[in-house]
Amino acid sequence: MNGGTADHWRAVAPGRVNLIGEHTDYSGLPVLPIAIDRAIRVDFRVVGEAMVRLDSPVPRFSPFAFQLKRPIEAADQGDWSNYVRAAARGLLEHGVELRRGIVGTVSGDVPIASGLSSSSALVVASALALMKANVVEVEDGKGGGAESGVGPAAAGLASDEDGMGGRAEGSVGPAAVGRASGEDAAGGHRSGKAISRLELAALLARAERFVGLQGGGMDQAACLHGMEGHALRIEFEPLRVTPVAVPAGWRWVVASSLERAEKSAGAREAYNERARQCREALEGVGGGYRDLVADSDLDGVLRRARRVLAPVLFRRFRHVVTEGRRVALAEEAMRNGEMGRFGDLMVQSHVSLRDDYEVSTADLDEMVEVALEAGAAGVRLTGAGFGGCIVTLCDEQAVAPVTDALATRFYAPRLGGPPGRDVMFAVKAGRGAGVEELAPPRRGESHYPC
Repeated sequence: MNGGTADHWRAVAPGRVNLIGEHTDYSGLPVLPIAIDRAIRVDFRVVGEAMVRLDSPVPRFSPFAFQLKRPIEAADQGDWSNYVRAAARGLLEHGVELRRGIVGTVSGDVPIASGLSSSSALVVASALALMKANVVEVEDGKGGGAESGVGPAAAGLASDEDGMGGRAEGSVGPAAVGRASGEDAAGGHRSGKAISRLELAALLARAERFVGLQGGGMDQAACLHGMEGHALRIEFEPLRVTPVAVPAGWRWVVASSLERAEKSAGAREAYNERARQCREALEGVGGGYRDLVADSDLDGVLRRARRVLAPVLFRRFRHVVTEGRRVALAEEAMRNGEMGRFGDLMVQSHVSLRDDYEVSTADLDEMVEVALEAGAAGVRLTGAGFGGCIVTLCDEQAVAPVTDALATRFYAPRLGGPPGRDVMFAVKAGRGAGVEELAPPRRGESHYPC
């Protein structure tokens, strides 16, 4: 890497589709997503001033600028610049010196507010751009399955203070994730800074709480560790990522409910409430979620929980422990090429999200029914819910009947025609985030805003 002012770069960070393991990462349980072949891109040049100035071709996203100095203040709630500010804040709190800045343009093809993690992709892309500008290397480490030594605090699972001045869960920074190699034991900086992908995923999970959402660490880990043709088993406490090959012939189709799932706006409080309810339920039952999921007598665990928990807390608890069990069974089914079994587990997951976690909607439920009746092997809402998308599992022969049924029975009455390419589309498991060099713009042209 070099950080001269003539450098032109593109930071690329994929969205993700969670195949199974919904609303479990912030309880420390494994998840099974894929990074997808759609991404957020930040085309940028490095500037000598410690500042960020970005724009977007999307009219609703106004240009913005801010200085790279602590404390980085939040913009208005719901402002898209808060995701970029979160990335900068996380790096600064980790001890990274951001002496150079970036000027550029944000674009991409991950649908916004659809439960496909466009926001986390923007956080990751922004962090990679700032790291490139400041000559901070990203170390790949040992690859899938390697433990980082990153514990619950770094992964956003134990708590300190959030970016808005309130109480949150976990403290990122040198003490939480282990110091970046650019910081010595006394807190001073030295040359040769580097951050591993696992460390970066952990610190960005914590940093994204700057927007006020009490999430876990799945999205950032999936974005940074994506591998073509593979799902990712992501575990927490410590953070670990293990690739799982997707069998040949398995096809994934994502379809939007046309209901926006704004993590920084309307759904935020409902999401945070469920995270609080999971903690409260665990306090009532006792033990840890991982041990409870691994208990050979899960029915006994649920009977005990029903006796001590209020009905709402019991339903939240039941979703978390049964979803945790489904993730392990789904990974086994994927490794064995058992599409039917994997699909059944997806449907069970959706029913639990609908009835016990109460994050589905009437439109998402309708889409699930349409896809199953048309021949999908499995289907469920993906992402936090409260709108967003479904993900369907099909074999090659079922893709067309499923998409045709959704187009005819769900979209045509609502849109008056077929869905667009950002409404229903096939996805593949793609590679993780990175930075690539761009050719300098020709005379009279520019990659960037003036």
